[in-house]
Amino acid sequence: MEAVKLDLRCPQRAEGIAAEPEPDWTFNALVAELNALEMKLTASCTDPFPTKSIYRLHSGNEIERGRPFMLHAPEYEMEDTETEDEQDETIEAGKRFGCNEIYLSDSDSSDIVPAFEVQGYLMDRAGEVEGALLELTHEHQLRVKDDIRNQISALETALMNESEKSASVLLQIEKYKEVRQELDKKFDTQYQRRIAEKLDNHLTAVQQDRELRSQIEERKIRSDAAYEETKRKEKAIQEEKLRQEKAKAEAEAAFRAEEAKRAALEAERRAAMEAEKRAAKEAIEKNAMESSKRITSEGLQLEATAQTDGASSLSKAESKEPGYTYRAADSALKLEALRLQKLRELYERNQAIRSGPNKDFSHKESHIARLIRQIRGVTDNVRSKASDLIKLLNDPQCPQSISAEIFARKVVSYCENPGNAAFASGYVIVLVTSQVPHVMDFLLAEFHRACIYTVPKHIVYKKSTFESREAYFKSVGYKEYDGKIESTEDYLKRLESYIKLYGALVQTQIPNVPNSHGLEEGWAWLARFLNNLPANKYTAVSLNAFLQMAGFGLYRRYKSQFLKMLKVISDNFLVDLKQKEPELTRIIVEIQSYIEDKKYLKEPEGRSLQSNLLSSIVRA
Repeated sequence: MEAVKLDLRCPQRAEGIAAEPEPDWTFNALVAELNALEMKLTASCTDPFPTKSIYRLHSGNEIERGRPFMLHAPEYEMEDTETEDEQDETIEAGKRFGCNEIYLSDSDSSDIVPAFEVQGYLMDRAGEVEGALLELTHEHQLRVKDDIRNQISALETALMNESEKSASVLLQIEKYKEVRQELDKKFDTQYQRRIAEKLDNHLTAVQQDRELRSQIEERKIRSDAAYEETKRKEKAIQEEKLRQEKAKAEAEAAFRAEEAKRAALEAERRAAMEAEKRAAKEAIEKNAMESSKRITSEGLQLEATAQTDGASSLSKAESKEPGYTYRAADSALKLEALRLQKLRELYERNQAIRSGPNKDFSHKESHIARLIRQIRGVTDNVRSKASDLIKLLNDPQCPQSISAEIFARKVVSYCENPGNAAFASGYVIVLVTSQVPHVMDFLLAEFHRACIYTVPKHIVYKKSTFESREAYFKSVGYKEYDGKIESTEDYLKRLESYIKLYGALVQTQIPNVPNSHGLEEGWAWLARFLNNLPANKYTAVSLNAFLQMAGFGLYRRYKSQFLKMLKVISDNFLVDLKQKEPELTRIIVEIQSYIEDKKYLKEPEGRSLQSNLLSSIVRA
């Protein structure tokens, strides 16, 4: 039997796959093509075994009986049309395998039809056993191929899965790499930032250390300079003190000599009077009468003074005898009486000095007044003015009592001017009285004469005591100009000026310079004021002025005790003042604001002296 060449109907190449004798088809496709080929072969040849069962392979790896494996060649016309129709009906459910060309061999060029007539079968006839064996062998081969294909497919699937896993792992690795790179960049940036911060901190610390060392050196230099300046000042002060002591001793010696001279003159005068008495009886009687009148006037004056001093000793009580009723502490009235007594003695002594020949001290008085008017809140000014005043007080050409009287009187009168520097005046007073201590009593006595609220004390008005309101106003310190009493507004302004200077004096503190009327006396004044004086417009102005000037210093010294004083003022004094004097809104608001806003924590303006004037700086 010659070989038969089969050509596929389909194109030689489809979707990039070539049709070959053994193509790499899937198992289902191969089974379908083999079944179609079997049907075509069965239809083209006579079946010698009509009863033989034909096995057909299906895609489910099963063998189906009953349908032959047929080979259909549509290009060749078959003689028997009925057979062809039957074959078409038989294979209508199967896939048809078409062949474009069928050839037997190259050497045979005869017609195809005779060849089919000579040999109608592709294979030799075989027995039933051999056919079954052949079919089983074929089935075994197909099964083996199918297993191989399954294994190959499984391997391909596993390979694809592994590839996908590898790609996924590679992708994860890439992502991890990118994340790691980003983290490395961040860590590197943070590390560089930390290095920069550490470097900046180190440089800053080095700079601060250098600045601290330079400040320490500068402070040491300033401290050495200050120490040298302090030594120089102490030496100058000691020299000045020695000079003042020497001048004071000389002044005392001159005063003793003057007293001795005065005593001698008095003795001579008395001797002359006695001689005159012996010479003429009438002159003696006349002189006796004049002496009696003088003694009587002096007695009346002493009686009035004793009456005033007795009234000063009253505290919160009315006198049964005709006179003033005072509201004040006993201790304050005793101190006032003592200071006024010293001032009276000073005036009497100075009156005797002035009564002598060629005793004109107007030049000295104008010089002291000019120095006091020139006081300003500058350190150099205060020192120079205090030094000049001390020199004038210790001037041997003028008795010290005269200078002390002029100084006390001019200081108190100057504080009435609106532009006076209260704190600077307080510095000058402390510096002067530290060198001439007894001047402080004269100054305080002048304060008490000018303003009774510096004691502190208050005179109670009663119709039975005073003839009129004007008489009462004169007793509390009102001044009279051209027969008219000054207005209450002007009096309150003067009162405020006196208390401000007094408050500035008590809080003045100078290193290494004692203040004989310092914060202790200011604390005592405030306690006596709140315990004894009533709440009215005079005491309200006095209290407000005193707190504005001395409150800062009192708080620094007494702390919580001063706060208790402020609470007493707020709970008692202000409450009484609102009830008795509701029209004093401004003063009430100022005192209340001072307490509530804690203005005592802030240093008042002018308390610290300026180091230099702007003009001196410009000239430098």
